[in-house]
Amino acid sequence: MSNEEKFELKLLGTGTSTGVPTISCDCITCTSTDPRDKRLRCSALITFNNKNIIIDTGPDFRQQFLKYDIKKLNAILYTHHHFDHIGGFDDIRGINFTSRDTLPIYLNTETLKNLSRIFSYAFQDYGETGKGIPMVDVNIISDGTIEIEGIEITILPLVHGSLEVLGFRIGDIAYCTDTNSIPQSTLDLMKDLDVLILDGLRPMKHNTHFNIEEAIDQAKIINAKRTYLTHIAHQIKHSEIEKSLPSGIKLAYDGITFSGKFNGKN
Repeated sequence: MSNEEKFELKLLGTGTSTGVPTISCDCITCTSTDPRDKRLRCSALITFNNKNIIIDTGPDFRQQFLKYDIKKLNAILYTHHHFDHIGGFDDIRGINFTSRDTLPIYLNTETLKNLSRIFSYAFQDYGETGKGIPMVDVNIISDGTIEIEGIEITILPLVHGSLEVLGFRIGDIAYCTDTNSIPQSTLDLMKDLDVLILDGLRPMKHNTHFNIEEAIDQAKIINAKRTYLTHIAHQIKHSEIEKSLPSGIKLAYDGITFSGKFNGKN
């Protein structure tokens, strides 16, 4: 037997690797006063039963936690190792200081290899703790389902150029940033979605991301009730591009929050 449980997913950042505004740019998006055109690097927060799970710790991780007054963190999911998704890893220390404990992280082997290379000091054995380094409990994932803090999460293998990356399905919401190809085996895991959060970088084609047209085509295949595009570059001005999108597809923006549900256990 199962019972329906509710959770929230908040997008802490919806911008591409440079963020928006982009440094040294005076285009109409980077000079816009529309708050939806102010985009921190991609990240999402899952909240369930007073527990917090974050997807990715980009360079804006600290700023996002302060902006949204997040006081605690119970686990981290990583999509992949690119710096705009791991650059805030060192700021995990603040969580360690408060919790006085290690923090579980869930990632694939390629992400771990690069995370431990870039932040090597956090993965070396110094013989004692308390050295002011991020303290994590590593969990390797690649496919299937995992349970974290009572919530079941389905891993969605994606392709990002030549890189295998991860998306995640939590109940009736799927989060698929940084991809330009979704395998059929993953599409089979994405049926009956209420909300799809999908990579939609810019109008022009890109080698490793869906552009707007490709994202629309993919959204129609997946057929979620609602699709929101993320990982957005400064070539997209929110008010102008959104009005051109088909019904049921919108641009995400920083701070947007979705209510989701999943089948819990009695």
